[in-house]
Amino acid sequence: MKQYPKIVQSDSRGQIVIPKDIRQELGIADGTGFLMYTVADEGILLKVIPAEPLQKQEKIIKELSENSGKVRISKANLDRSVKRYKASGVNRLEEI
Repeated sequence: MKQYPKIVQSDSRGQIVIPKDIRQELGIADGTGFLMYTVADEGILLKVIPAEPLQKQEKIIKELSENSGKVRISKANLDRSVKRYKASGVNRLEEI
């Protein structure tokens, strides 16, 4: 894993910008999805989700469902959101 000596700051909504050179090197395009993990008390780890439609991402859907209780999201609400997302034909994870 490469380490990038770059400092980024979050804005008032908690958003950060991934520097352009890093996005280009990792092939991160507009609408790319990420899984976010906390790393002890040190920070976060983002893992890129392949850009295929969510219908093909059953492993991710299963992981979201299994961990929904940890982030206090009801499984029923998550299931409804996934169903609505699949029906929409939109390929953007943030729609869930």
